[in-house]
Amino acid sequence: MYPNDGFRELDRQECLRLLAKVPVGRIVHTRQALPAVLPVNFGLDGDGAVVLRTSAASELARAVDGVVVAFEADEVDAATQSGWSVVVTGAASVVTDPGEHDRLLRTGPRSWVPSPREVFVRIEPELVSGRELASGRSLYGVRLPM
Repeated sequence: MYPNDGFRELDRQECLRLLAKVPVGRIVHTRQALPAVLPVNFGLDGDGAVVLRTSAASELARAVDGVVVAFEADEVDAATQSGWSVVVTGAASVVTDPGEHDRLLRTGPRSWVPSPREVFVRIEPELVSGRELASGRSLYGVRLPM
């Protein structure tokens, strides 16, 4: 972030707290050497890892297993010109440990589109960054144009 761009940088704990408030984000990965973005519902694990639940046969599970991805979630209020955005970057992997899978069945996110065989994808939070714009004001207290 640039020091004069009007946004406030969020620390890691603030980012994780905000992520826990919203049910949907976007995963960014590579498909045929191009960026691909998919909206997904998600949950946070105790260590701050982002956890997705998807069909074992999904293209997403195959595309992200073992690669670095980005995950973004936000909350924006256009009327007040305020909001925040958080990005988590890290290695994604399909959870293969049976004990971990069973634990996530109990505590992890619920699929919005259930399938007969589901897997969990875990994104390790190697880089966590975020920014916030409060009430359309810059860092200098100047009201931004509507």
